[in-house]
Amino acid sequence: MSSKEKKLTVETSVKDEQLIVTRRKQIVSAAIELFRVKGFHPTTTREIAKAAGFSIGTLYEYIRSKDDVLYLVCDSIFDEVTNKIAVFQQADQTIEQLKEAIGVYYRLIDEMLDEFTIMYQETKSMPKEAMHYILNKELEMVSIFERLIANSVEGLSEGEIFAAANAIVVQGQSWAFRKWALHKHFTIDQFIEYNTNLALQGLLNLKK
Repeated sequence: MSSKEKKLTVETSVKDEQLIVTRRKQIVSAAIELFRVKGFHPTTTREIAKAAGFSIGTLYEYIRSKDDVLYLVCDSIFDEVTNKIAVFQQADQTIEQLKEAIGVYYRLIDEMLDEFTIMYQETKSMPKEAMHYILNKELEMVSIFERLIANSVEGLSEGEIFAAANAIVVQGQSWAFRKWALHKHFTIDQFIEYNTNLALQGLLNLKK
């Protein structure tokens, strides 16, 4: 699945595109808090509607099922990552640009802690098609760092670039599901500095 593939379509009876975006943001925001507190399976669509300030009928104008809500939560993460890091793909890429991109990505994880945690806890609950889509979106996120690494560090093999990009992505995500332990030793700034230095040192050692 390429980065140019269209999003999965979540059906709606509403024609106003801007209203769809606005209402779905409200739905996602309400669902994240409920999923965090109660978990995905115990949460009902009626509870999501109430938390979002809608009637259950209005909710179903924007989604078909609770699975759609989880899909929208996951997809919102990848949209944010892509939007925040896109600027680094448009500039001349250097080690400093790569370092900045890692910092932006890790800070985004800190800002969207609940979303990332829910995504990794509940992706297995998604329908097969949506789960396949989300897993491939994850690979697209890795590919962003692959391109940044390839364009800023010369002399690396494709395998080395792929492994390094995955390490950067996964290490950042560890802040979401291991913050309970990591925050005892690091602030987010210290975590970024430590892991960025670790990643860059590893890349430069591979280059030798």
